[in-house]
Amino acid sequence: MLIRSKAPLRLGLAGGGTDVSPYSDIYGGGILNATINLFAYATIEPTDDGMIHFETADGNQVKSFNSNSEIKPEGIFDIHAGIYNRIIKNYPGKILSFRLITSIDAPQQSGLGTSSTLAVAILGAFVEWLKLPLGEYDIAQLAYEIERFDLGMAGGKQDQYSATFGGINFMEFYKDKVIVNPLRIKESYLDELSHNLLLYYTDTSRLSSQIIQKQQQNVMNEDQTAIKAMHQLKKQAIMMKEALLRGNLDEIGKILDFGWKFKKQMASGITNDNLDNLYKTAIKSGATGGKISGAGGGGYMFFYCPGNTRFRVIESLKQFGGHTERYEFTQAGLVTWSS
Repeated sequence: MLIRSKAPLRLGLAGGGTDVSPYSDIYGGGILNATINLFAYATIEPTDDGMIHFETADGNQVKSFNSNSEIKPEGIFDIHAGIYNRIIKNYPGKILSFRLITSIDAPQQSGLGTSSTLAVAILGAFVEWLKLPLGEYDIAQLAYEIERFDLGMAGGKQDQYSATFGGINFMEFYKDKVIVNPLRIKESYLDELSHNLLLYYTDTSRLSSQIIQKQQQNVMNEDQTAIKAMHQLKKQAIMMKEALLRGNLDEIGKILDFGWKFKKQMASGITNDNLDNLYKTAIKSGATGGKISGAGGGGYMFFYCPGNTRFRVIESLKQFGGHTERYEFTQAGLVTWSS
């Protein structure tokens, strides 16, 4: 028997960073995100050898452990170990013996929520296999707790919820709760949006936790420049929601540019000279706005290119050594099945 799962990666269209504690605990956060047809995958193959095997899909990374003990998180399989440890703690029972194989359609630390989406996919596979009584909010919250508390990974809350629920969502974040508001957007609006919203991989990665820790420290130190910037990004999420619902797509670029100016004020390291030059080049070539995906510092960027300007923008960005990524929006979140 094989137990499989997949969860979609996301584009954080507006409000990025306001889902991070302590800002969201104190002021409340607002995010608008959309899942795309790039995924994290997990497969569990039950075994009878008394071992646990973690593998990457290409087989280049493999680690094995005795199945009757807690696994110490270390290296590439931190999330795998963290989820296993929480499962046997929350749901004690028979000793588990299995092979867990995972893969992701995008590079890790690239700004599309890869780590948290992988956590959701792995957790979903365990839920399918062990028939655990967990709904969508439960899965997203548990994935968040494992990453942030059990493993001590710095980050926000949106990625676990977007991967679990899927679709286009306006999310509200508070100290003790998260509210996911699905948006009913016309298919024609989404088709035009995916055509005009150019996704570009800068061919660089970054350690998002360092940037997020600086952002958190700025809030704790009551840095008014950073806090006011986050207030404006929360406002940006509402602006984006209204533009998408009304089909005012020509406003998207301006809204993205509005957010870009304030995102850079949240913490140092979000941008650099290369990313600034890349952004300016895209604007000069016809884009009306854009942003860096995720915490910043590298990874993916995206730009709104109205009309047929996307082709000029693609050509102009070739000098930076990255590449554009084709994608479509997806409505489904976490999916699990057995075969």
